[in-house]
Amino acid sequence: MVDNFMANINNFVKVNIISYIQELYQYPIKLIPLIIDLAIVIFLLVKFIKIMKDSRAWQILKGIAFLLIATFLSSVLHLNILNFILTSFMAYGVIAIIVIFQPELRRALEQLGTNKFTRFFGIDKDIQTKTKEDIYKVVIAVEELAKSKTGALIVMERDIQIKDIIATGIEMQAEVSPQLLVNIFVPKTPLHDGAVVISNNKIAAAACMLPLANDMDIAKELGTRHRAAIGMSKESDAIVVVVSEETGRISVAKDGTLIADIKGDVLKRILLKNIVTDRFDEKKQGRMQKLQRFKKSHEKSKEQK
Repeated sequence: MVDNFMANINNFVKVNIISYIQELYQYPIKLIPLIIDLAIVIFLLVKFIKIMKDSRAWQILKGIAFLLIATFLSSVLHLNILNFILTSFMAYGVIAIIVIFQPELRRALEQLGTNKFTRFFGIDKDIQTKTKEDIYKVVIAVEELAKSKTGALIVMERDIQIKDIIATGIEMQAEVSPQLLVNIFVPKTPLHDGAVVISNNKIAAAACMLPLANDMDIAKELGTRHRAAIGMSKESDAIVVVVSEETGRISVAKDGTLIADIKGDVLKRILLKNIVTDRFDEKKQGRMQKLQRFKKSHEKSKEQK
């Protein structure tokens, strides 16, 4: 079986690779589809390995690789008995692989007909839509925390990165979900004391330490969470959401100003405006201005000619 396998490889190399290289000398334009072909194959291999690493099938794959290497070596070293046993086993290898990887194969085929297929190729939701969904999830969690009067401090990063703040907490890099946010702030749990930082559409870290505002004009009745929220919003452009442990009231800190005692719908509007609408509109305007400047410079160069 190994001899047939090697013969097939030699035949493939002669017919496909060597002849293809000879054709490239005559028609260099064929290099483009070759590059595209290789890029697609490499991309699929990387995705396949990544998916397998996240499943129990990875250990089985390593076992199959070991058997293939052992079969090849037994042939090269003329270990006839071992080679006979291994090649006999390998004859049923395709059927064994189908049986072993049945759940993974079924899941992959199911994804062909769903929107999860786009995720396989990395074509996920655009960043604006994802950010909106994250804001809705944060609002749901905050309203739940407010009902139970559970203190909370959530920092939502915007354009200025706050990696130094994230480094003070426990790294998570988890998907944003109301259940996880609520669970983090449950009293007397390891992560409840401190702030959660949401960065790049992920819960980047929990139990983070924020700088406290020490302004004399801040109301004395404001607790540590509110002072931390104001301090954080002064040192960066982040939006900080606070839930009071004593009253269950929701507040938002932005640019060093605290908007106190707001409802869930108001919180949603504030977050959408400052994190989605204003930011993405500014980016669009910036791109349009660059395009207009390019058009003007192009028109000037034409006139000069």
